[in-house]
Amino acid sequence: MDNIKDLFNVFPRPGRVEWIGIRPERREPVVVVNEITVSEKKGILGDHYSGRSGNRHVTLIQAEHLPVVAALTGQDTLDPALVRRNIVVSGLNLLALKDHQVQIGDAILEITGQCHPCSKMETALGAGGYNAMRGHGGMTAKVVRDGVIRVGDTVSFPIQTKEN
Repeated sequence: MDNIKDLFNVFPRPGRVEWIGIRPERREPVVVVNEITVSEKKGILGDHYSGRSGNRHVTLIQAEHLPVVAALTGQDTLDPALVRRNIVVSGLNLLALKDHQVQIGDAILEITGQCHPCSKMETALGAGGYNAMRGHGGMTAKVVRDGVIRVGDTVSFPIQTKEN
């Protein structure tokens, strides 16, 4: 594998879904759930963003970034609900998956871009929370194939098809 372009498609292992949360109502607390149903047309069913921007159906954050943000804000641990993302994934560099598709459960998502922090992070995490989240905010994704995503599901890349 001498070509650097080929390295963009090599990952040491699949990831794992560690936590899922939805926001049924705007400006309301995140509700922790064990599974979500995602739709190519609607995004996460039951989330207040359902039916909106197709490039931002789902937000994901790396579990490995939560202790970093906690340390930067002077906390011992960080409740994933405070960062208001939908899925916490471990074992996989999400930024490296930009513009790629991943399979989670029986759903397929396309990682579309970075999920930058919003001003709510200052309130949720305390003074400096916004800057602590910069570079650690996770990624956005659109649903390419409907399905159910559960805590414990594998996050696979490249997509495994019958032809592979």
